[in-house]
Amino acid sequence: MSGSGQIGVVELLIFYGVLLLPLLMLWYLGLKDLVKNLLVGVGRMTLQLAMIGVYLEFLFAQNSLVLNLLWLAIMLLVANWHILSRAGLSITSLFMVSLFSVFFGVGLVLVAMIVLVQPEPWFSSRYLIPLAGMLLGNCLTGNILVLERFYGSVSERYEQYMGDLLLGASRLEALQPFIRGALKSAISPLVATLSTLGLVALPGMMTGQILGGAEPVDAVMYQLMIMLGIASSMILCAIINLMLNIRVSFDRYGLMDFSMIKAESH
Repeated sequence: MSGSGQIGVVELLIFYGVLLLPLLMLWYLGLKDLVKNLLVGVGRMTLQLAMIGVYLEFLFAQNSLVLNLLWLAIMLLVANWHILSRAGLSITSLFMVSLFSVFFGVGLVLVAMIVLVQPEPWFSSRYLIPLAGMLLGNCLTGNILVLERFYGSVSERYEQYMGDLLLGASRLEALQPFIRGALKSAISPLVATLSTLGLVALPGMMTGQILGGAEPVDAVMYQLMIMLGIASSMILCAIINLMLNIRVSFDRYGLMDFSMIKAESH
């Protein structure tokens, strides 16, 4: 549909062809497994986004508080399961700990966003679901990084940790280097992103709003709110999740319960 600013199904299917050259180059370089994984990933993305697009149209039309909260709960549970699964941790032992951390961090910031935007009604699915999705997506990445790095570094340098305990350090004192390293690995990419926004790249949401006809200044205001929310919720979730994990995974003598780490991750 030339000149309308809309993307048709046929045009989009043709655009999938932009992947052809990168895939051929990967195949030529012998990365056949990566080609397969990329094709599976694109296929899953297409199917999932198509399904969620249809469902969101239904959700927006209903604009029901119950349906919105139910969908938020599903998003929260799925995100939490992925955090522990990708970090290689015991889902049964740490699920509630991680769930509380994500719920608190995302919920607090989401409420602040709703108060700032003041949609009518306050539970409007057109605002509530996308905002929660952006916060959860970034918290998911941050929590995977912080937990994976923390448990991995403690496992690799467990003798050093035990040596500090034997020298009289408290559990928290002995774990300080691992806590700092884990948080740095999770937050550093976020800091790099914040530092380059507007100069190196335009954020996706801001670009989408401009393409949709919004004024650049309005798009910037929304994007600033989003990025501040993402930074706050991700850091909150990561710190709370890490502190609660320490309480669950280490006994009062400071000994780590290695059953919290899945066997294949040892």
